[in-house]
Amino acid sequence: MRNAPFLIWFDLFDNLTGGAGQGSTGTGKSFKGPIGLQLYSLRAQFAKDVPSTLDQVHNFGVTNVELAGSFNLPPAEFKKQLDARGLKPISGHFAYERFRDNVEDIANEAKTYGMQYVGCAWISHKDPFDEKTAREAIGVFNRAGEALAKHGLKFFYHVHGYEFQPYKDSTLFDLIMNETNPKYVSFEMDVFWIVHPGQDPVKLLEKYGNRFELMHVKDMKKGTQTGLLTGHSDVTNDVAMGAGTMNWPAILKAGQRAGVKWYFIEDESPSSVEQIPQSLKYLEQVKF
Repeated sequence: MRNAPFLIWFDLFDNLTGGAGQGSTGTGKSFKGPIGLQLYSLRAQFAKDVPSTLDQVHNFGVTNVELAGSFNLPPAEFKKQLDARGLKPISGHFAYERFRDNVEDIANEAKTYGMQYVGCAWISHKDPFDEKTAREAIGVFNRAGEALAKHGLKFFYHVHGYEFQPYKDSTLFDLIMNETNPKYVSFEMDVFWIVHPGQDPVKLLEKYGNRFELMHVKDMKKGTQTGLLTGHSDVTNDVAMGAGTMNWPAILKAGQRAGVKWYFIEDESPSSVEQIPQSLKYLEQVKF
């Protein structure tokens, strides 16, 4: 049992850090994670030097990662580099066309990494996104999800904003959600790309619950225009968590209630190296 002076010191430290002392990097009294990093956040750094960039990821204190390619390394070699730094690939993003045309190839690559989830982050389309394209994607996702399940892998679609085109009395996003098979198709909520088209992440989490198994926690610079259905925004509109417009206590609480299983920081800004530690610290201290 701790002695009294130690308990007093520990409680003081705990109060000062918002409970961060009771969790690992990126978790605290309220936010329990698990938290990881989408490696696309450091794509510019990876393009120059893969080993040193993986060292940087390790130095952030995260151990779970989400992949978006292997930065010109064969998957088996990239996996060795990850293993050497104690980085575990939980999920990965792959091109829509690969899910459509060669899903078995994705399954083999994902198993090389030991992934649990594989997902699509962009449906190839002409603007504006339309019902025909949405229905084609629904077919691709249902087939891919069923095929991947046979390999013990979960398929997900990462929402990107353009799917909120009006459709009947709802949106094309609702069509995709309602016509994909929950047994085989999950979703990744990217909070930025929910708010950018003018949607409410809390309401969507309440509406669709555990269909959202993964989440990208990404804040939006104050003053960024919303209500757009392009799926595009200047990367400088990504800011550290807590520095932007998102109501994180409400969003994270809703995610917890919905049963989100994995959270990943994705920061596409040129300042990601500086902002990622700030976001991790915010998650350690946030209260809800």
